[in-house]
Amino acid sequence: MIAGLTTSALAEDPDPAKWDTVVEQARGQKVYFNAWGGSESINAYIEWAGSRIMENYGVELVHVKLDDTANAVAKVVAEKAAGRNDAGTVDLIWINGENFASMKRQSLLLAGEWATKLPNWQYVDIENKPTILTDFTIPTDGQESPWGMAKLVFFYDGARTDAGTLPQSADGLLEWAKANPGRFSYPQPPDFIGSSFLKQVLSEKVVDRSVLLKPVVEEEFDAVTKPLFDYLDQLHPVMWRSGGAYPQNYPAMRQLLADSELDIIFAFNPAEASSAIANGELPDTVRSFTFPGGTLSNTHFVAIPYNAAAKAGALVLANFLISPEAQAHKQDPQVWGDPTVLNVGKLDAEDKAKFDALDLGIATLAPEDLGPALDEPHPTWLDRLETEWKRRYGVAN
Repeated sequence: MIAGLTTSALAEDPDPAKWDTVVEQARGQKVYFNAWGGSESINAYIEWAGSRIMENYGVELVHVKLDDTANAVAKVVAEKAAGRNDAGTVDLIWINGENFASMKRQSLLLAGEWATKLPNWQYVDIENKPTILTDFTIPTDGQESPWGMAKLVFFYDGARTDAGTLPQSADGLLEWAKANPGRFSYPQPPDFIGSSFLKQVLSEKVVDRSVLLKPVVEEEFDAVTKPLFDYLDQLHPVMWRSGGAYPQNYPAMRQLLADSELDIIFAFNPAEASSAIANGELPDTVRSFTFPGGTLSNTHFVAIPYNAAAKAGALVLANFLISPEAQAHKQDPQVWGDPTVLNVGKLDAEDKAKFDALDLGIATLAPEDLGPALDEPHPTWLDRLETEWKRRYGVAN
């Protein structure tokens, strides 16, 4: 016990710099981890992580499965409005982008640079992965802990599609879609993957890409986004079901590739195709490709709400998620295939061997073949793009 502080005070505001105290506080806590629940492999990974922190720390993980991270954010907003400033119902959130920006703006996050004080932060690769410190242009300020890396990559089935015909840019994809009507689609925004497609095309088509790194200027929005919507006006009529319907999400789009209804799909995980092959969700003839000019790249994180009931348990879980054990297990395509946030070169020989032993899979591109990383636009662009998309194209049947 630290002099002058009660147990309850410590429980309200644990200090990760005093890790032994945090671990002691966390024992017996139940952490409600609000995370997307749309993938069986990710759900299984979270279940595995729960078993490990229960075994090692006596902390129970409850996976609150979300279809939209904004729902968890809204829950914290409602609790703050109701004056529920402690004993909140959300302990940890899988988050990035506009949801992090919203929580940070409204002071809904655990105060202080807690993430950089976690014991396993020493292994995080801030030198080579700058998106770990800046989330969609917003400084993280140690208020969210990195969990995995993401880069937009396309997939095709080599048994049906000639690799020599694959598009090399957004413009090339449009021409490919015109030549192969009905064989491409994207999830309907505001699905994360669908909205990411809008940002990818806009990033390629915008006259000055730097404007996307700043907040939207409403008076300039129409002019800046005109190339995107002109593009979509041409693309939609030649898409799957002539743009009259859209896959609900990435798993649905993946199933359409498996069912030979689509020939090109995309995801934000370079190992997704190999992982899907390993899990029997895609045929072993599927391969990856990307655009030589670059595709969107970002980091995904976990964050702790300011009023979390189990702050110490949430810190223990966040720290475990960036441990060499958890990161190596996650990067295994037969588990999830999510790229690590760690600098493997910082690890000791035993932990480094775990990564060296990984078979990333036949469909995973080597890091040097992933192409340049395009910065994510400022979070304000996402809401405006989704709103304008809905206004122009409505909700599909």
